[in-house]
Amino acid sequence: MLSRLRSTTRHFTTGRAAMSSFTLPNSSPECPVNLTHDLDKDALLSFPAFKNWISTLQHSLSIQSNKDHVFHSAPYKLRKIDIQSVDFFGGERIGFIKLKADVSNDDGEKLPGSVFLRGGSVGMLLILQPDDVSQDSEKDKHVILTLQPRIPAESLSLAELPAGMLDDSGTFSGGAAKEIEEETGLKVPETELIDMTKLALPETESATGEKLQRATYTSPGGSDEFTPLFLYQKRIPRDQLKEWQGKLSGLRDEGEKITLKLVKLEDLWKEGGRDAKALAGWALYEGLRKEGKI
Repeated sequence: MLSRLRSTTRHFTTGRAAMSSFTLPNSSPECPVNLTHDLDKDALLSFPAFKNWISTLQHSLSIQSNKDHVFHSAPYKLRKIDIQSVDFFGGERIGFIKLKADVSNDDGEKLPGSVFLRGGSVGMLLILQPDDVSQDSEKDKHVILTLQPRIPAESLSLAELPAGMLDDSGTFSGGAAKEIEEETGLKVPETELIDMTKLALPETESATGEKLQRATYTSPGGSDEFTPLFLYQKRIPRDQLKEWQGKLSGLRDEGEKITLKLVKLEDLWKEGGRDAKALAGWALYEGLRKEGKI
């Protein structure tokens, strides 16, 4: 009887919308998940960002059983998840989820649990250098930035490192990648990428027991978003660089949503200083270069 109850999805009504809840698999103590009317159990559990977030969180909570863990004497537990809203892309595909996780210990102490769930993306530090300069030199290196509207950041023209994803063939893709290819003809293949975050960041499991991403967490106080930062360096004829310097000025034609800007690598920290990806990419590049890893 108890096992049947645990596997039952419950439905209830709030106002006009039918809501449902279920018990999170492999949860101890049992953790109820309360859904919105437009989201069902299967869709939530198959959403990659949720799967990654919940498995990583459950593992982090489980290692409190280690007597050396700072929270061993009063471990925190995941007691409830309330799904508050869902944004769908293209009608059916889940894009973002806003949820509230109740995480507390038996003494009643709580951890902040408001989460904007969106999953990972990749950032690209794309460096161009004239091919008449020594390969060992940092002279005349330039970086491509994108300028585009970012409504959450209250901006219609935010300068940032190109962001996107790696497609099934391992090529950098997305809106920024398309704009780069259209404007410069450059494609960014996986074989020429250097994962700076993987090179720089140690695996957390050996140090803390946790299984975090080898990536930069851009807003860990409110979002699960993680961003591996890749380096792509390309040597091109100086005349080509000069042409792109004139072309990639950051000025947009009327109605154009995204454009490119070429800036000196040495100025990246201030030209892209409002973008966490740009600052993290610049810091990783400088650190790895000084240690002789790139």
